[in-house]
Amino acid sequence: MMSRKAAHRSMLATSQRDAPARRRSRTAVKVVIARALLIIAVLAIWQGVVSAGLVDPFWISSPVLVAKEFWTQAVSGTLLSDIGITVFEALVAFVISSILGIASGLLLARSPFWDMVFAPLIVVLNSMPRVAIAPLIILWFGIGLAAKVITAFTLVYFILLVNTLSGAKNVDNDIRTIALLMGASRRDMLFKVTLPSALPWIFAGLNLGLTYSLLGVIVAEILSSNQGLGFVIAHNAGSFNTAGVFAGLIALSLVAWLFAIVMRTIESRLLSWKPSTTSA
Repeated sequence: MMSRKAAHRSMLATSQRDAPARRRSRTAVKVVIARALLIIAVLAIWQGVVSAGLVDPFWISSPVLVAKEFWTQAVSGTLLSDIGITVFEALVAFVISSILGIASGLLLARSPFWDMVFAPLIVVLNSMPRVAIAPLIILWFGIGLAAKVITAFTLVYFILLVNTLSGAKNVDNDIRTIALLMGASRRDMLFKVTLPSALPWIFAGLNLGLTYSLLGVIVAEILSSNQGLGFVIAHNAGSFNTAGVFAGLIALSLVAWLFAIVMRTIESRLLSWKPSTTSA
């Protein structure tokens, strides 16, 4: 009899432990369904407005026309080629900007003097409108890979620099003191105390920086390029092909969404101890 009661208590405890996971699962399913219904509703309204003749499809196209244009470009292979070019340029810019931004943030965190020296300069440079200087970058570096990477670099570098610096400055003083009392060297303080403590801040910057690297490349491609998603959007806009513009925007949105999923997956693996406050 006691064994049955014990088994019942064990099953009850297991059920109570699994309850939060089941609630999260049900919530996730509801969120996916709500998102799908929202998208379907928007597309239905869009198509209905055009089909009813309330708006000329020349101005806003329609979901059917956009789907046909997207399929035509995808089957021809030109869209996939342009996606590949934009993704490559964005990733190159992101990697270079992230490495230099994180390194700069950590170095400034170790030297309060140089942090104070560079602080006004960082604020001024970070406040400059990148779209305004993009034509100048293209003038200097042409329409090749370098111009796209540098344009994106001007966006991403300061995001990683500021986030890394802020994270490094917010290390728990108790942890820092304990590490020093245990004889930690400057190298140990950097790699075993400062960097791990700043990782949540760094990943927040990486999430934002990956998106901005894509936006920076797109801006450069729109202004002056003969390939890439930015070129697809600008070319179709110039030829008054509204469906083609929307097809390029959809492709861009899909790339940005995949970037976000990859970055969130990496973050969840490396920061599994940190409660997530964002949704994919």
